[in-house]
Amino acid sequence: MVLVDNAVYMNGRRTAQPATLGETFAELEARGGMAWIGLYRPSEDELFQLADEFHLHPLAVEDTTKAHQRAKLERYGDTIFTVLRPARYIDSTEKVEFGELHVFAGRGFVVTVRHAESPNLAAVRRRLETRPEFLRLGPPAVLYAIFDEVVDEFAPVVAGLENDIDEIEDQLFSGDPSVSRRIYELSREVIEFQRATHPLVGMVEDLERGLNGEQLDVELRHSLRDVRDHALRVVERADAFRLLLQNALSVNATLVTQQQNEEMRRLSEAGYEQNEQVKRISSWAAILFAPTLVGTVYGMNFEHMPELHWTLGYPMALLLMLAMGVGLFVVFKKHRWL
Repeated sequence: MVLVDNAVYMNGRRTAQPATLGETFAELEARGGMAWIGLYRPSEDELFQLADEFHLHPLAVEDTTKAHQRAKLERYGDTIFTVLRPARYIDSTEKVEFGELHVFAGRGFVVTVRHAESPNLAAVRRRLETRPEFLRLGPPAVLYAIFDEVVDEFAPVVAGLENDIDEIEDQLFSGDPSVSRRIYELSREVIEFQRATHPLVGMVEDLERGLNGEQLDVELRHSLRDVRDHALRVVERADAFRLLLQNALSVNATLVTQQQNEEMRRLSEAGYEQNEQVKRISSWAAILFAPTLVGTVYGMNFEHMPELHWTLGYPMALLLMLAMGVGLFVVFKKHRWL
């Protein structure tokens, strides 16, 4: 059902519950009072029907039709158009789900248009109906109650985000490679949360000016100030979360750099050690090659090799092998290859 709840109130009490918008308009025309119409993702035809009856501004209706609006409060003559971005924390996925609520409030009517499951406007209506003395204050009282519900529903979101940040801080020093992605995703959620909460303080302050230039009831003004204080605390927490995540991202980048430097140092040490081993092997190979070279020359057994008939030929060959080996050893030792 698109029409979630539809009631007409007189002096803070529900006096009629029309089944259709047409019956609501007829009831208001006949008896007066305040209509509170709750819609869930209505069609364009239904929105234009409301616009014609309550003289809603076309730009506000267009925003409601398209949705995906930022949080804001705008005044069009005697009508206040409000866009709220409620949020709820999904424990199963550890994600924040953002909704969108549009509220039209004017002389004798409140129209709420939800584009998501939150906030729980049925609970808001039930609470107000138990306080007829407050509900008889009209649309400003309804607006206050809706703002109060939206801000109260931010509390579990704040708690969930805080828990996620605590987990990230534990992951930072555990070497978990997935922490970078989690920080980035959580940062996006916090930025979206800031967009939903930052305008609230100014919106509540604007709402304190009342509808149609009428002075608000004292108790209602006190209640709105309480909502503003709660919203301000939520905004401060969201700002703190973003700063913590920025610091976490910086720390993670530093830790990753340190790990990379450590790995490069280990690779450099391994390469240096390998190079030293190659030097030693090459040096000994050269030293052993020198006697082999001499022996190879004198092992060719050509007919005309005078050295083969020398009396001192054999000692001279051994001495030459030794001299070449010792000479190479000294050279390599001097250059620290051995």
